[in-house]
Amino acid sequence: MSVAPSRQEQKERTREAILNAALDLSRDHGFAQISLRQVARQAGVVPTAFYRHFDSMDELGLALVERSFLTLRTMIREAQGDPDVLDNIIEASAEVLVRVVKQNRMHFAFVARERASGSAAVREAIQRELELFISELAVVLARLPHLDRWSSDDVKMASGLFVRNMVYRAEQVVQMPEGRPDREEEITRKAQREMRLIVLGFEKWES
Repeated sequence: MSVAPSRQEQKERTREAILNAALDLSRDHGFAQISLRQVARQAGVVPTAFYRHFDSMDELGLALVERSFLTLRTMIREAQGDPDVLDNIIEASAEVLVRVVKQNRMHFAFVARERASGSAAVREAIQRELELFISELAVVLARLPHLDRWSSDDVKMASGLFVRNMVYRAEQVVQMPEGRPDREEEITRKAQREMRLIVLGFEKWES
């Protein structure tokens, strides 16, 4: 016999359906252009059910931003415990980036699209998340040779260079057609070369 979901489980499913509906609709129209009623219809709920989970479309947008960046946070935390990434940070970072973006294409597409043309609330949330990502990556970089003697501000500056490169290349992966391993290899190689150029300056830099 199947067990009926509990009220909490049903609530979580409805919330997830709303998030997925908004993510799907925003792919074609942009989040700022979709309405609450469109999201509710796509999710298969009545508009009043929407308000049991989100106070407004802006709050829904912030939840999408948070969920989209969860992947990046997880990637950084896994990297902190992986000695291979620290030993070979350039090659490993580029390969991990491309793989994670491919696996979570809709989330990264949402961030790429909305950070430039989204509502003010969503754009500000994306900027905050990028700053948080820079700070978390800085924790990893601070363990590298030479950087372990830098000031925290300079380590964060180096982290910002990496993140800006990663954001640019992630947007290219999002736009990459399916079934183009040659294009994927090219993006990975260019990301590695750019990261290597950044790293070459580490030894000469003095905080």
